[in-house]
Amino acid sequence: MRQENSQKLEDMRKTVDEKLQSTLESRITESFRIVSQQLESVHKGLGEMQSLAAGVGDLKKVLSNVKVRGTWGEVQLGNLLEQFLTPDQYIQNAQIREGSQERVEYAIRMPGRAEEQECLIPIDAKFPQEDYARLVAAADASDPVAVENAAAALESRVKGFARSIREKYIDSPRTTEFAILFLPTESLYAELLRRPGLFDALQRDSHVILAGPTTLAAMLNAFQMGFRSLAIQKRSAEVWQVLGAVRTEFAKHGSVVDTLRTQLNRAVNTIDKLGTRTRVMTRALKEVDALPEEKATALLSLSAENVTEEGMEDEVNADAEVE
Repeated sequence: MRQENSQKLEDMRKTVDEKLQSTLESRITESFRIVSQQLESVHKGLGEMQSLAAGVGDLKKVLSNVKVRGTWGEVQLGNLLEQFLTPDQYIQNAQIREGSQERVEYAIRMPGRAEEQECLIPIDAKFPQEDYARLVAAADASDPVAVENAAAALESRVKGFARSIREKYIDSPRTTEFAILFLPTESLYAELLRRPGLFDALQRDSHVILAGPTTLAAMLNAFQMGFRSLAIQKRSAEVWQVLGAVRTEFAKHGSVVDTLRTQLNRAVNTIDKLGTRTRVMTRALKEVDALPEEKATALLSLSAENVTEEGMEDEVNADAEVE
C-alpha cells in the first residue's frame, strides 16, 4: 500500500509539474508576445514622431521666409472672411486711394452715408515670427532680461506695422477711421495683449485694432448680423412702398365701385319705371279684347327678327328721356 501510494503521489507530482510547466510556458510566451507588440507600437510611434519632427522642421524653414509667412497669414485671413461673409461683402487686394499702388489684403464693404457709396474696413495680416521666436526662446531659458528685451522688440515691431497701416490704408470717408491688424496665431495675439497699454496705444495713436483668429471671428459674426439687419430694414422699406402703392390703387378701386353702384342704381330705377308703365298700360287695356297673335302681328307689322335687344334698349332709353 505504501508503494502504491508513493507511486500515485509521484504520478500526481509529475502531472502537476507538467501542468505548471505548460501553464508557465504559455504565460511567458503570451507575455513576450504582448511586450513585443507594445515595443513594435512604440517603435512605430517613434518613427511617426521623427516624421512629425521633420515636418515641423520643414514648416519652420518655410516660415523663416518673410514673404511666405505673410502669404500664410493672408490665406488664413481669407478663410475666415469666406466662412462668415458672402463674396460681395468683402474685397481682396482692395485699392484704397485712387491712383495709388498700395492695396490692402482685404477690405470689408460697409454701407456708407449715401446709398450709392460704400465704406471699407481695411484688414491687413502680419506675422512677426522672428521677434516672437526670440521671446519664446528667452522664456524657455528663464532669462527675464532677454524676455523683456524680446517683448519690447516685438511691441516695437507691431507699432511699426500699425503706423504703416494707418498711413497706407486709412482714408476717411472712403474707409472707416480705423483698420484691423490680424495676427494669425492666438499665442502671438495673447502675448501682445499682455503688454500693458499696447492695445489702447495702437487704437489711440494709429487707429488700429489688434485681432487674433478668435477675436476676428467674433467681429465678423457681428458684421454679418449687421448685414442681415440692414437687409431686413431695406426689405421692410420696399414692403412699405408696395403697401403704399396698393393703398393708392385701392382708393381708385373704391371710386370705380361707387361709379358702378350709381350706374346699377340708375338701371334698377329705369327697370322699376318701365314696370310701372307696363302695369299702367295693362290696367288701361284691361277692358279691350285681345286679338289673336297672328292678326296682332300683321296689324302692327312686327316679326320676331325685328324685336332685338338693341331695339328694346332704345325704347327703354326713349321712355326714360320722356319721363
